[in-house]
Amino acid sequence: MIKILANENFPIASVRYLENNGFDIIYVGNAHAGISDKEVMELATMEDRLIVTFDRDYGELIFRHQFKPPAGVIYLRLNDFTPDYPGEFLKEFLNNSSLIFREMFTVIEERGIRQKKY
Repeated sequence: MIKILANENFPIASVRYLENNGFDIIYVGNAHAGISDKEVMELATMEDRLIVTFDRDYGELIFRHQFKPPAGVIYLRLNDFTPDYPGEFLKEFLNNSSLIFREMFTVIEERGIRQKKY
């Protein structure tokens, strides 16, 4: 199963939703509050975790600064949502066995998904 590292901007209600649905997920805001995006990527690399975030800066870190967490990054672009909705929304993509997230920058919007290998 995919191991996940939820950035601080990912709602805690969604973290709990994913935990309750059997996902191995760590929330940066608990044990690592205030760490930089670079440190989030280093933690994800050490623990081989897929980063989920609402922060588009991760694309720049990957493609301009060559930070490449092996498990991948999912950048969510959702508007006006309840705190548990991102977890519910993301669950369907994480359970889709045809999607590969490793070494991919994945942008997920309500209207679709885009992926770029790195």
